[in-house]
Amino acid sequence: MDREVSFARRAKPARMAAAAALLTLLAACGSSPPPAQGGSARWTTLGTRAEPAAAAAPITANAKAVWSDYDPAPLYPGTKTLPLQYITMRDGVKLATYVTLPADADGNAVTEPLPVVLVQTSYNGAAGSVVSAIGGADPYIVERGYATVVVDVRGTGQSQGEWEAFGAEEQADYAEVVDWVTKQSFSDGRIGVYGVSYLGITAIITAAQGHPAVKAAFPIVPIGDGYRDIVFTGGQVNPTFIPIWLGLVSVLGLTNPTLITDPATGIPATLEHLLSAVTNFQVPTILRALAGVPETAYDGDFWAVRSPLEADGEIRVPTFVVGGLHDLFQRSEPISYERIKRHAPAKLLIGPWTHLEAAFGAGLPADGVPPLNHIQLQWFDQYVKGMKVGAERLPNVTQYVTGYEHYATASDWPHPDARAQRLYLRGDRSLSEEAPAADEKSNTVLQLPIEGLCSISTSQWTAGILGYLPLPCFENSNTAETLSVKYETPPMAEDYYLNGPIQADIWMSTSALDAGLSVRVDDVDENGIAKSLSNGIQTASLRAVDASRSRTLDGQMIQPWHPYTQDSVQDVGSGNAVLVPVEIFATSALIAKGHKLRVAVGASDLPQGVPPIPTLLQSLVGALTLYSDAEHPSSVVLPVVPASALN
Repeated sequence: MDREVSFARRAKPARMAAAAALLTLLAACGSSPPPAQGGSARWTTLGTRAEPAAAAAPITANAKAVWSDYDPAPLYPGTKTLPLQYITMRDGVKLATYVTLPADADGNAVTEPLPVVLVQTSYNGAAGSVVSAIGGADPYIVERGYATVVVDVRGTGQSQGEWEAFGAEEQADYAEVVDWVTKQSFSDGRIGVYGVSYLGITAIITAAQGHPAVKAAFPIVPIGDGYRDIVFTGGQVNPTFIPIWLGLVSVLGLTNPTLITDPATGIPATLEHLLSAVTNFQVPTILRALAGVPETAYDGDFWAVRSPLEADGEIRVPTFVVGGLHDLFQRSEPISYERIKRHAPAKLLIGPWTHLEAAFGAGLPADGVPPLNHIQLQWFDQYVKGMKVGAERLPNVTQYVTGYEHYATASDWPHPDARAQRLYLRGDRSLSEEAPAADEKSNTVLQLPIEGLCSISTSQWTAGILGYLPLPCFENSNTAETLSVKYETPPMAEDYYLNGPIQADIWMSTSALDAGLSVRVDDVDENGIAKSLSNGIQTASLRAVDASRSRTLDGQMIQPWHPYTQDSVQDVGSGNAVLVPVEIFATSALIAKGHKLRVAVGASDLPQGVPPIPTLLQSLVGALTLYSDAEHPSSVVLPVVPASALN
């Protein structure tokens, strides 16, 4: 705790004075420059559990790069999937393996050694043969000269063992699988790791292990931090995606074709999966999270091993990261790129996608950006096969910009031209660069755990599943923000471009013993329609910040690092004014001239998170007071880029 910036567990006056001094220091560390000014931004990185933040080294090369499609003709006329086989691990557990090879005109698998695309899935490779995104071979890639190996990770699909989602045993399996692949007659010893979601996470972890056979990685929507990205964002349990996901893995683990084709193998494996789900991992993990059991509800070793960002800095092979503005792992996808680029060639593509949309690269090609499998082929042809096909000349960073409604490129992320701008949440519910006066009024919000029930959060945190319902509340946040306090700028006099993470510093008190905060950033058009750009949630008692690991821009903290450990818990108490820094996930958006920027502050965002039961009981009935006076200057820090950067 010696590195943490603590705002509580002191006498109330001392606590408030220290917090006010910190906020004043952050605001003074670089007065907010006009948005139209550009130049080299002064960013730091975001730290990890093991590393503090450090001065960023922005990439300026390749700034003028443009997209072009790479779509060579097939080398083979078809594909052939071999019979199911198994890889035996060090402890005797057998992993189901599906191998697909190019085939000749007669349907016969070719016999020459080939580079291999390795996919490791928790969703059952048999199901992946129907939906390749969950673990199957892509004929487009195979026909252009690659073998594809799909492996069910232990305890899933048709594999033996107990599943523990990226646990130490599973991660040790990855290296043994790579060893096995290199020894097969169809393999020439060169491997590219690939996958979507869980499969992308296994790819990025495998790349970090440093096996010499792994030459490149192409992870699509990979998680970065198991605790902060989704399961316990802001210290609150995700009640939507996590049960769906754990249920999906469990069901697909019981949908085992070998129950019929090889009962002697299938029946024991299926029973083992069922028993493990009930007694070992899936059900117990959910119950421990809801009950607030410390080993699960707080950050620690369990979450560190399930957070690839802790090891991304070890990656030394070219890696192309794909993410989405409304993805489950929106927070960490650009950070993964940021950490990998320090030691290896890396590229980043962020689309306007939910999790499901990103899996298929929805809407591509667009603005010159090709379909995802064309990009993957170019990446692997260059870095796995060793061909010179121009992959190094692809734009370093490509992001869809909401409001601009096009993809835009940059030389790096965070954006090199960004400047920090602090806007204050005023008592009259305006947003202003001018600090509040001493006598400005506060505002009140009821503490109800059901806010956001019908909002873009409902789509995002169900992986986009419910987003296919044509509900107006997914496109207009006004309904979701009915109970929130909405702070707005005047109509913009010029286009206003945001690109990067956002931090809200909210002074609050509660009539209960604890509270949650939900902060949503919107673009409000001339008709009053509010389009949500990004949001963050935070439990007040977990508000402690480790300044040494937090990201700054122009000397102002813009992405707080909350420890979320049991030792970092700080009492809130009834009626005490406390400063709660809220991390709002990175976005890229243009607030058009004539539109307004809105910051909506409420008490909850149900689709994204609900406190564990002990915390919920302390905050269930109460009212939040949001302060906007000189002693308690609530504010938001924004990464503003000159709109001319989009031209």
